Amino acid sequence: MIIQPGPVVDFLIANQNARDPFQLDWAKVRNDCKTNAKKLRIKASPSNQEYKITGLSEKPCKSKQLRYSADLPCINVGKPKRPTYIPIELCTLVSLQRYTKALNTLQRASLVEKSRQKPQERMTTLTNALKSSKYDAEPMLRSCGISISTSFAQVEGGFYRPQGYLKVGNGEDFFPRNGRWNFNNKRLVEPCKIERWAVVNFSARCDVRNFVRDLTRCAEMKGIPIEPPFDVFEESPQFRRAPPTVRVEKMFDQIQSKLPGAPKFLLCLLPERKNSDIYGPWKKKNLADFGIVTQCSAPQRVNDQYLTNLLLKINAKLGGLNSLLAVEHTPSIPLVSKVPTIILGMDVSHGSPGHSDVPSIAAVVSSRNWPLISRYRASVRTQSPKVEMIDSLYKRVSDTEDEGMIRELLLDFYNSSGKRKPEQIIIFRDGVSESQFNQVLNIELDQIIEACKFLDEKWNPKFVVIVAQKNHHTKFFQPGSPIMFHLGTTRPTHYHVLLDEVGFSADDLQDLVHSLSYVYQRSTTAISVVAPICYAHLAATQMGSFVKFEETSETSSSHGGLTSAGAVPVPQLPRLQDKEVLDSLDFGFDFESFDPHFVDIDSIDNTVMD
Repeated sequence: MIIQPGPVVDFLIANQNARDPFQLDWAKVRNDCKTNAKKLRIKASPSNQEYKITGLSEKPCKSKQLRYSADLPCINVGKPKRPTYIPIELCTLVSLQRYTKALNTLQRASLVEKSRQKPQERMTTLTNALKSSKYDAEPMLRSCGISISTSFAQVEGGFYRPQGYLKVGNGEDFFPRNGRWNFNNKRLVEPCKIERWAVVNFSARCDVRNFVRDLTRCAEMKGIPIEPPFDVFEESPQFRRAPPTVRVEKMFDQIQSKLPGAPKFLLCLLPERKNSDIYGPWKKKNLADFGIVTQCSAPQRVNDQYLTNLLLKINAKLGGLNSLLAVEHTPSIPLVSKVPTIILGMDVSHGSPGHSDVPSIAAVVSSRNWPLISRYRASVRTQSPKVEMIDSLYKRVSDTEDEGMIRELLLDFYNSSGKRKPEQIIIFRDGVSESQFNQVLNIELDQIIEACKFLDEKWNPKFVVIVAQKNHHTKFFQPGSPIMFHLGTTRPTHYHVLLDEVGFSADDLQDLVHSLSYVYQRSTTAISVVAPICYAHLAATQMGSFVKFEETSETSSSHGGLTSAGAVPVPQLPRLQDKEVLDSLDFGFDFESFDPHFVDIDSIDNTVMD
């Protein structure tokens, strides 16, 4: 990301979404100058000399007549013991500076909004940029004999329509159009009853009673049996400015004092649409401490579409299934429906840039209930910061015990698929570069093979290893276009097949990949990368919100990554306190301290997370 050059005052105003400098929170600005804005290069007029920001003055400058008066502080470009102050109005950010720090909520929302373009809009933008750049008039390019065309290259390729049709409730068939579908006047294929539930309102500005009434009406239209909520718990105004953990504790005190027993489900209404500071503590308290399934929402514009999307998530969390592909229902997926096959999605989530002490979180999800490819279960571990290779896939602690992630997923597949061991294991790996392909095969695949051998020495499943990449600059403008090894739209996913012992043909493998983009239970559109990878990314992200890594324990996790002397300790993920969490949690999390003797793995249901 590149910093927009210009006056420092304008940069600060935009960063805090203020109208003028007098609305700025200067305490926050001073903190940013010590962290996020530190070492940014600026020019000071009239000399135009460059400096690096080191801080902000505590007192305003009153010795010079300036546009915004002399009440604003000065930029510090000196050293800690020898400060050098320059009036902030005279400072301008230098162009072409990369910003590598974490974005705040406002910046993230703005980035997503500007990145969201329809294919035709993106194509028009690129065409106009090529024409306005006038590369053909560049003397340097012309002298080297280089010419750049202003039109797009045309290539030949196939085109994939949606995979037949979807099965929804009442045995109905539904045909997606342009990779999209909806549940208007449709019922879910496997609705799950919503019972023993309540609503919690953390100061969300909405009519909660009307919201619950509309949600109940919409649920009944989708075929979801729903009981009236036990109560609506409103946050006391005196706690609204308290720390997030205190607000959550006080809310649970209120819930425990009124409810006759533990609820199965809590609907939590948050005041902020994204990144509410309540989210992490609330999730951790519910799932890790009490074993309660919860759905968070920040209702602003409530309509039938919003309520339907919310119910899709709730139904999946509680163990239901929203839709099925016809090829699953038949079943007729090439090579996958004929032989017991488990599909794995693997991803590692790292801390924000500039936070080298934040542990990475590895997540692996696996398909279950073969021959379905729509149900998944997740297993999550922490490991050393910035380590991409997952080191907890196989973790033998004794001759009879393996605490690795793969063992639990294989046992879950076995128990949910009619006591069948998978004869084929298809692995989708995300987040690795081409230089790490050999490590995927030599480190991660070897661990998976060891986990299989640990369960049964004579068991020799066939493996397929595929790496999905989206971090490239190739663009195509026809959704569902497979061109060589790409599949997608304006930002196609590049699939690298590192190993194929099954013997997929190109068409069969493309069919499978395309099918897996239609089974993401949270969405009513085909997604840009296969569902197992999306679930793995989602699992790692949500688990990261459970833990405040800034307060890392000095004790490293027994399941963490390998650390060297002096390395940052890897904390444990929170322990589940109730069997029901694994029975109904977001597609059945296997937490850091999972005890296979404590949980009946056969009862774990697939659900989808926030």
